Amino acid sequence: MKLLKISLFCLMIFSCGGPQAVYDYDEQADFNTYSSIAIYPEIQTGLSELDERRLISSVENSLETHDLIAPNSPDLYLNVYTEQYQEPSRTNVGVGIGGTGRNVGVGVSGGIPLGGPETFLRLTFDLVDVRTDELVWQAVVDSKFDFNAAPRERQQRFNKIVEEALEGYPPKT
Repeated sequence: MKLLKISLFCLMIFSCGGPQAVYDYDEQADFNTYSSIAIYPEIQTGLSELDERRLISSVENSLETHDLIAPNSPDLYLNVYTEQYQEPSRTNVGVGIGGTGRNVGVGVSGGIPLGGPETFLRLTFDLVDVRTDELVWQAVVDSKFDFNAAPRERQQRFNKIVEEALEGYPPKT
């Protein structure tokens, strides 16, 4: 019984809050020919200037780690754009009123949301072939994001988002 409780607790902890990515790619593209990536020169992410710098820093560090960065004459350009949205809090308290008597039952219940809406950030990572100017790979990452977080926490969140996005490159065919 104790093992079951611990397993459920771990499952709950690991399933919450992490970035989630969806990948798509051009099946006709030969990803073996692409060896270098540079950030699109005229990138406009839609983030504040400070957050944009944090995001670009995360991307550059990740590309360097994978030996993919090439500021001069790259095979692919990486463009990133963002969208912010909110979802209602998923934490609710249930309240119910009920009564029975003489084979008649009546019940009323409802949920009262706790806390305010949760803010999410959707980042779309596009890899564009420099020669043909065609989109060949895309990752869309949705993640909770606290715009009131400290700069260090924001940087760590961007690191996780970029790591999740680039985990799907190159695609496994």
